Amino acid sequence: MRGRKLEASLRCQIMDEHEYYDSPLVARNASKRMARLFGATRRITIWRQLWIALAEAERKAGLRITAKQITALKHAIDEIDFKVAARHERRLRHDVMAHLHTFADKAPSARPILHLGATSAYIVDNADLIIMRDALAIVRDWLVNVIDALALFAKKYRATPTLGFTHYQPAQLTTVGKRAALWCYDFVRDLEEVESRRAGLKFRGVKGTTGTQASFMELFDGDTDKIDAVERDVAAQFGFGRCEPITGQTYSRKVDAQVACTLAGIATSVHKFANDIRLLANLKEIEEPLESDQVGSSAMAYKRNPMRCERATGLSRFVISLATSPLLTAAEQWFERTLDDSSNKRLSIPEAFLATDGMLKIVTNVARGLVVYPKTIAARIESELPFMATENIIMAGVRAGGDRQDLHERIRRHAHDAARVVKEDAQPNDLLARLQADPAFARVNLDAVIDAKQYIGRAPQQVDEFLRTVVAPIRRKYRKAIGADADLNV
Repeated sequence: MRGRKLEASLRCQIMDEHEYYDSPLVARNASKRMARLFGATRRITIWRQLWIALAEAERKAGLRITAKQITALKHAIDEIDFKVAARHERRLRHDVMAHLHTFADKAPSARPILHLGATSAYIVDNADLIIMRDALAIVRDWLVNVIDALALFAKKYRATPTLGFTHYQPAQLTTVGKRAALWCYDFVRDLEEVESRRAGLKFRGVKGTTGTQASFMELFDGDTDKIDAVERDVAAQFGFGRCEPITGQTYSRKVDAQVACTLAGIATSVHKFANDIRLLANLKEIEEPLESDQVGSSAMAYKRNPMRCERATGLSRFVISLATSPLLTAAEQWFERTLDDSSNKRLSIPEAFLATDGMLKIVTNVARGLVVYPKTIAARIESELPFMATENIIMAGVRAGGDRQDLHERIRRHAHDAARVVKEDAQPNDLLARLQADPAFARVNLDAVIDAKQYIGRAPQQVDEFLRTVVAPIRRKYRKAIGADADLNV
């Protein structure tokens, strides 16, 4: 009987797991590391660390706070009862106060000294800055892995000719590796932006209700040196060397907007890379990795859809759109602060990071497993190169004793005829055959003139230089981050 009840209880739990909406950012895309960082346990633990750090700094500055009170708080730091906190919040309608009471319940001796002089923004804003700083470090590590993977690919195919495109029309040749280096350089720019943005984050600090530190002036009898010491002490405990020099109740929401725009910049790079791979997959030149049992279509069994790059494209579009909300929030703040930032910030900032984390994980996975089809690439070059080589053919003809104007006119006629065959009859480009049959080109070695490697310029050397001067320093600086697991959940 007991066994049947247990089985029924487990069935109900399983059903409950699927009864409510579950964000695909966590379930399908983001890494556990990023999802955990924005989880409630991590957030509330930081809140408690901030309360303890403030109490310690205030004690050091001379307030009547005992070592036993601080020890009691430290012992209770991991005892987070979210059910109790929820009950407090239903009553108080204030999440910080709810968790303040929940913490105090676990360390009653410290209740009188918790949150002395502070406002909710001391807890929430400083915690958000800590979390964003840590989240930017995760994003940075993913960018390093993307850069490393694309650099390896670029090196391997540094000298492999491929048809270049401008306006998505055939243009001069480049190399597969040079194109990969272009993708890579976009992510290098993003890495530089993330490093700069992360280094520029300042602690909100200990500023009081409207940023004037009036409550701390009261606590320390107007001793500004002690107030400054408390702020420096708390900031240092969390690894911040600088505090915001001036704030209202909150740090300026332009900080959130700037971070969101940094993530949107990364999303732009992802979108560009993923779209290019999708186009190349259609051309059957380069594809994302395909697993043996992967299904491309429920109806069309033959299909090999670029589903990973499509998912990355969708996530990048989401992140780009999210950048608008923090910008509007920053614009909408009235005087020292309004609370309409809170509900939006709880969504826009975590979701922007979770989506960025997910799409960079996908790009790392794809970049490490790109599949190249050299024969298809060569065939496309062969179909277009004769047109592009006409100027070189003319020069070779002149060197062989021909008349430049006569050769130009002959090539023009042959080229138009060959183009007509390609477009109207869907036949291969036969320009070379036409030229070989023309006596005016009898002394020209056409095979030598149309060697694809003559038309890639300095692309291989440019790749080498890029890898040496740009990528190598990144690899040295972040060598411990390289090799992160990029296996996808689905």
